[in-house]
Amino acid sequence: MDQALQHLVNGTVLGGTYALLGIGLTLIFGVMRVVNFTHGELYTFGAYMAYGLVALLHVDFFLSLVLATMLGLALGALIELVLLRPMRKADIDSVMLVMIGAALVLQNAGLWAWGGVAKLVPTPFAGTPLVFGPVSVLPLRLFVLGVAATLLLVFWLLLERTRAGIAMRATFQDAETASLMGVRVGWVHTATFAIGSGLAAAAGALLGPVFMVSPAMGDLVGLKAFAIVILGGLGNLPGAVIGGFALGYVEEFGGGFVSSEYRDAFGFLLIILVLAIRPQGLVALKERVG
Repeated sequence: MDQALQHLVNGTVLGGTYALLGIGLTLIFGVMRVVNFTHGELYTFGAYMAYGLVALLHVDFFLSLVLATMLGLALGALIELVLLRPMRKADIDSVMLVMIGAALVLQNAGLWAWGGVAKLVPTPFAGTPLVFGPVSVLPLRLFVLGVAATLLLVFWLLLERTRAGIAMRATFQDAETASLMGVRVGWVHTATFAIGSGLAAAAGALLGPVFMVSPAMGDLVGLKAFAIVILGGLGNLPGAVIGGFALGYVEEFGGGFVSSEYRDAFGFLLIILVLAIRPQGLVALKERVG
């Protein structure tokens, strides 16, 4: 039981950051109908920005997380304006090829800029775990969970309580009607891609200090982001949150009780089971994104 509680806590921390990844990818797909193959590289970008700001420029660790997220927002907006906006009326195959090319460029640019050696992001947190009965948690992991939960809440408030959120939800449901009602769909697309990219960068900045930072770290994470979207159901924002936590728990419990060598495989096994039993995803809503 003590071991199960420990894995539950670890899975919750991991699931929170996975939820950020899943929401960003689902948001972009729901509004723009774009499969964002750069999502994993934006995660890597956020991790490296946090490393560069803290280790090289000696910026305050907490400020570096904010700056890394903002830089992810800016890079996402640039990708949408330069690559996606000119191809708004192009077929889906052409857009996918462009996004795959952009992902390759970002990954190789990161390899050229930072080298192939993994790096560790310095943090102000103590390495001694906090003990709560049978459960011990590193302060850094508790911080990551708190920030991830805060970002999820801020994102929900953005969608539900702001004019920008209303415009996004209107575009989710019917872009043509939203345009006729005065919504500037083009700028909604830019804002959507920027926010989705910022969430991916935030996840990378949060998990970069927990794990090592390397140019290829986004490869598997990108696949997991797609896995989360499939688990939650395409275009389903609440489902993306549930899918993120489900993947985190499955990986943590599978790695802890079965074999850590197959930790990543358990999540993809879950996807196969969900697709076989419930292809619409774990959560089915009457009103879905898009």
